[in-house]
Amino acid sequence: MAQNLMADVDKPLAGITVVELGHSVAAPYAGLILADLGARIIKVENPDGGDYARGWGPPFWKDTATVFHGLNRGKQGITIDFGDPGDCARLRSLILQEADAVIQNLRPGILGKFELTAQALRAEKPSLIWCDIGAFGSNGPLAGKPGYDPLVQASTGIMSVTGEGGRPPVRVGVSLVDMGSGMWTVIGLLAALVARNNGSEGRSVSTSLYETGLAWMTVPLAAHAASGEVRKPYGSGTAEIAPYQAFEASDGWLMIAAGNDNLFRKLCGALELEAFARDPDFATNAARVVNRERLIPPIEAAVRRYSAETLGNILDAAGVPNAPLLNVDQVAKHPQTRALGMMARCADDDIELVGIPLSFDGARPRARTPAPALGQHNAVFRTPACKGATDAE
Repeated sequence: MAQNLMADVDKPLAGITVVELGHSVAAPYAGLILADLGARIIKVENPDGGDYARGWGPPFWKDTATVFHGLNRGKQGITIDFGDPGDCARLRSLILQEADAVIQNLRPGILGKFELTAQALRAEKPSLIWCDIGAFGSNGPLAGKPGYDPLVQASTGIMSVTGEGGRPPVRVGVSLVDMGSGMWTVIGLLAALVARNNGSEGRSVSTSLYETGLAWMTVPLAAHAASGEVRKPYGSGTAEIAPYQAFEASDGWLMIAAGNDNLFRKLCGALELEAFARDPDFATNAARVVNRERLIPPIEAAVRRYSAETLGNILDAAGVPNAPLLNVDQVAKHPQTRALGMMARCADDDIELVGIPLSFDGARPRARTPAPALGQHNAVFRTPACKGATDAE
């Protein structure tokens, strides 16, 4: 049975208003998370085309890229022309009168031209929480350099440990750094909300794509600090554990994760390779990592004797963690995906979009309004009655 969706009145951030001065992925993903948690998100876009992500297709859904729909459902949308003093005044008034927080990932310096900075606005509204998402951080030689997810995957070492040795570089196939930066922004914003509720003022919260990329590199950087080792990529595997990678069966691929010595013994039993479990060269994980090149080929040969489904069943019975490699179509239709209720339609819309991976008391919070059309809610926010407006059409 699909997981229940939480009623709007029960959402933990109901009553919180966040202005999103964001584009592309990082800030919009932060706004999406907060929207699903019940916050009112007011997305601000340039009237000349809006968020770049609107054009990132095909595929398109109702003339707007599916990227935009996936990252911006559940929000209200207005347009602000920063070249129009009246528009800037309206945005300033909106933030000062209604916003608990602002999230922004605009080009460095652009808001300063219009006195729409954390310093200026928090001077008038000390309770305001201001969240900056930068590219390479606020200090250092790269502070002024523009950044996108693949640039940071390259410059923080993520691409150096992704893919296979001796082959061209490979980026992680999803916007790992962008979305991670959005998540860190939400964590910082929530921490600032807790502090404010305990009597503190608002805070200026900052993160960047580069800092997020470094955070994802926690384990390889720790290994380098300890040993001086420069990690090479291991394809589907990992440097610290063996065998812990995808193996090719007769009709597909199966990820096998023998993450400790007991699981390795079980794997050897299931594959009729018991001698390897008794061999001192493979008896411990440390030994297996050192002798990886001798260990993997016989496992590969044993795996090829089975279909992926047959071997998956054998390993399940033996208690060895495993999973088939599924494509996007298979994942979308998978019974586990459906049972968890992660995919849902917005109101009056037929496209299924992914929810956030959180539940409260067994129910998943979910904003059900579709992504806004460009400037959809301008009329609401340009009248004195805009305060507190929600779900405007």
